[in-house]
Amino acid sequence: MASDARAPSLAFLGAVGTVTGSRFLVETSRANVLVDCGLFQGEKALRLRNWEPFPIEPKQLDAVVLTHAHLDHAGLLPALVRDGFRGPAYATAGTVALCRILLPDSGRIHEEDATYANAKGYSKHAPALPLYTEADAEAALAQLRPLAFGQPSEVAEGVRATLRPAGHILGAASVELALDGPSPRRLVVSGDLGRPVHPLLVAPAPPPAADALLIESTYGDRTHPPLAALEEALAAAVCRTAARGGVSVIPAFAVDRTELVLHALQGLVAAGRIPDLPVFVDSPMALAALDVYRRAIAEGWEDVRPELRGRPPAFERLQLREVRSVEASREVQRLRGPFVVVSASGMATGGRVLHHLRTRLPDARNSVLLVGYQARGTRGWRLLNRERAVKMLGRYVPVQAEVVDLAGFSVHADAGELVAWLAAAPTPPGAVYVVHGEPTAAEALAGRVARERHLPAVVPGHGERVRL
Repeated sequence: MASDARAPSLAFLGAVGTVTGSRFLVETSRANVLVDCGLFQGEKALRLRNWEPFPIEPKQLDAVVLTHAHLDHAGLLPALVRDGFRGPAYATAGTVALCRILLPDSGRIHEEDATYANAKGYSKHAPALPLYTEADAEAALAQLRPLAFGQPSEVAEGVRATLRPAGHILGAASVELALDGPSPRRLVVSGDLGRPVHPLLVAPAPPPAADALLIESTYGDRTHPPLAALEEALAAAVCRTAARGGVSVIPAFAVDRTELVLHALQGLVAAGRIPDLPVFVDSPMALAALDVYRRAIAEGWEDVRPELRGRPPAFERLQLREVRSVEASREVQRLRGPFVVVSASGMATGGRVLHHLRTRLPDARNSVLLVGYQARGTRGWRLLNRERAVKMLGRYVPVQAEVVDLAGFSVHADAGELVAWLAAAPTPPGAVYVVHGEPTAAEALAGRVARERHLPAVVPGHGERVRL
């Protein structure tokens, strides 16, 4: 249990100074609750934090509340459970469904990467060990508990959680924690906020009144181009590559980004703006997530756009090829273009996309289309910064392929959309903490919130603790 201090406190254990590793610890006189339990990704110094002991004993946590299923928000839960957390982990039904896909897959990838490193001898550790295993992930899944949108639920003694649609991916939520006691407080954590123009999901629900509010800042220093301009850039890149007889490789997050890319490609094919090429989706995890999206739309889940509820998404205009086995993936690598490959992971930090990049990057006929945020230090970030060679699978691969930045396809709100979401609160929050962004983006958003909303906006430090 937490200390006897009257005022509850909040500790920033991740997603400050970086977009990954989301972890926020709320301590009251009666309970310890962790909002998110995410993986650090990107530069080695950040990744090493995944191996550090948790700042408090996991067995002292009473509950975890997840904003959504992406690994930088939920991907360290298996390690937390392995190390002693025995409480419930609450999330929306959509997040639970996607975690059942993402977490075991993540454990399997950690095991495979360690096995590959040992076989090839490129790890500094002997033997290389996985961060956690598939069995650890399966154990964590047993502790997931679904919560409905909009229904306050007691998640720990004196702590009630209310989840509201965040419009980022299926099941994504903003979290409101009402803390009872001698010093009652209300904390809101935005989670990752989506865009009002998401073609499949409803817009983020406005935030409630709060004593303190955490807001993400992934794109806190920029404005997304109009969707029409992005689609035009995507069409131009695919057409250029096809004319060269090349392959367009699209590293895409397995959840939601794959669906958005397929939605955009289908629209372009239907309009005759790109040739009708084969589109290979080479990611068992992405294909499993695609099935969840199809089910959510067919069953009319609450965070699906009303006009789509009750009918499956239509990709019949695409020559969609679902690649499931390793051998089928290797066969795609041997094929000659033109065609499109969509594969995970979105920042090229792991997964089958690495093998496609290793095969296609040295050939100038090909292209790599980066359709999402690329965290500093990731392979996607290195490609975005036009490095001449990128290390993957133990060796440096020369970059001759065309690299195209289409980050505006991101399902993160831009700076203006973040400020507009904050302004929609019924009353201004007492304090705003800007998290989940690189330093320049976080500082830019904090400055804009202070100027335009006249609110005290702070970019906290890693490990910092504040009273609520």
